[in-house]
Amino acid sequence: QVQLVESGGGLVQSGGSLRLSCAGSGVNIGHDTVAWYRQYTGKRRELIASVTRGGITVYEDSVRGRFTISRDNAANTVYLQMDSLRPEDTAKYYCNFFSSPFNWGQGTWVSVSS
Repeated sequence: QVQLVESGGGLVQSGGSLRLSCAGSGVNIGHDTVAWYRQYTGKRRELIASVTRGGITVYEDSVRGRFTISRDNAANTVYLQMDSLRPEDTAKYYCNFFSSPFNWGQGTWVSVSS
């Protein structure tokens, strides 16, 4: 099945770190900009970070300086390194292609305790 699969979420204390992975299955992840999105319960998804084919990154204000997006085309995976996590980062995280998005995957939960 052609899809993007998110993993790496979990429960962490405030100030801790997690690394999320977005792996391409049946699709070359290197063909498009890839973005990470965050969705709070009952809210719409919001784009928080993206990385172009050439490695140019863009961040939403609340995560800039704390989160780092990167891509490893050989591993067919995009990562989101999340440092200095805060309780307000608690949400479900999704990845998708930016220009030609797939159907949304299952996402991965991140829960940050105070």
